[in-house]
Amino acid sequence: MEKLFGTDGIRAVAGQSPLDYSSVCALGKALISHIKEEELEPRAIIGRDTRESGEWLEQALFQGINAGQGEAVTAGIIPTSAVSFLTKKHSFSAGIVISASHNPYQDNGIKIFSSQGIKISDAWERKLEKAVTEAPLNVKRENIKITPQPSLGQDYMDFLKSRFSPVNLKRRIKVVLDCSNGASSFFAYQVFSDLGFEVIAIGNTPDGKNINDNCGSLYPQNLARKVIESKADIGVAYDGDADRAIWVDEKGRILNGDHTLFVLSRFMKEKGRLKSDYIIATTMSNMGLEKAVEKLDLKLLRTQVGDKYVLEEMMRLKANLGGEQSGHTIFLILTSLKMLEAMAARNLPLSKLVEDLEEFPQILVNVPVREKTDFDQFPEIINAKEQIEKRLGDSGRLNVRYSGTEPVARVMIEGQDKGEIEDCARQMASVISKHLGN
Repeated sequence: MEKLFGTDGIRAVAGQSPLDYSSVCALGKALISHIKEEELEPRAIIGRDTRESGEWLEQALFQGINAGQGEAVTAGIIPTSAVSFLTKKHSFSAGIVISASHNPYQDNGIKIFSSQGIKISDAWERKLEKAVTEAPLNVKRENIKITPQPSLGQDYMDFLKSRFSPVNLKRRIKVVLDCSNGASSFFAYQVFSDLGFEVIAIGNTPDGKNINDNCGSLYPQNLARKVIESKADIGVAYDGDADRAIWVDEKGRILNGDHTLFVLSRFMKEKGRLKSDYIIATTMSNMGLEKAVEKLDLKLLRTQVGDKYVLEEMMRLKANLGGEQSGHTIFLILTSLKMLEAMAARNLPLSKLVEDLEEFPQILVNVPVREKTDFDQFPEIINAKEQIEKRLGDSGRLNVRYSGTEPVARVMIEGQDKGEIEDCARQMASVISKHLGN
């Protein structure tokens, strides 16, 4: 059976399998069938980002859901976190996001949430994969009129604003938002402005093809220049579906998801808002974050890469703060507003809030591979890994894994000596390329 779901749902070039019209239609029908098996009401909410392919992919999902005698409701262009929130708030049995996150516009993807607003289980994914793989090809397209419900987007904005704790600001905080020409383009400026911040928005003129194009979380250098130029207090760069945020402080320094977790863990502990002593991150988070939260008498626990795994561990440990170095922060939405709340509460610039986090040098090398064979099948790869781990000892870390969305192996090494970890990275990448490279 073909594996369709990666670490962040289905992702491919729009129009090619498994994101061709017939397959997506079959996915919609299979989802409704599975929802009925679970004895849930066959209702699903759909949201999408700004890619031009999003419209016909939404049509395909509607057609499949209708064919399964289910009901589909669309929120239109809206962030991923909004679909998660609205699914639970309005008692939908599933939420569907059409987005390829930070990928270029030619790609697209589908993520599915359960009735609880969290990613569906691996068991659900396997059932849907089987149904899509066995579905007939060349489905005849139907002309379905789809009308977004604007009240859903308003519900989400009202929720965000209601969760921001008022702070007596000594002055108005100036914020630059890079919306990546994606799903936050119609939401972020409005929310921040309504809360009284001085807002400058860039990357907020989507045309269907310019999503993530030299803007957003993949290209924060543009945001950094704008922050300096406009003398702003903070910059926030989102990705295409606005489920990841990269920061720029008032000095133009680019900060990542580890900084988010550090700032919020200290702020939430001071305010008595942490439900657990555990902060959940992934294997990619820097050792510096681990050391920094230890000084706060907190524990950093790592999962495999993927926000669904972070959330699963948060739920297991009843933790309410977790995320990825890439900028995905599972703070049950609100990350950007909570960072601003932390700045305002302490009356400190972002550069001061993060200065106690000293990052270890870290290197990430992507090695193109022809296939994703288990590394354990190659003794030379395992031996090289063991030798490097022995060389690094307690002062460094090595993580080797396959990307969930691309045909590459990712080699991440960190340690105290940059020259040493560069040498180790070259060594590990060379061995992997020898056995698995194109």
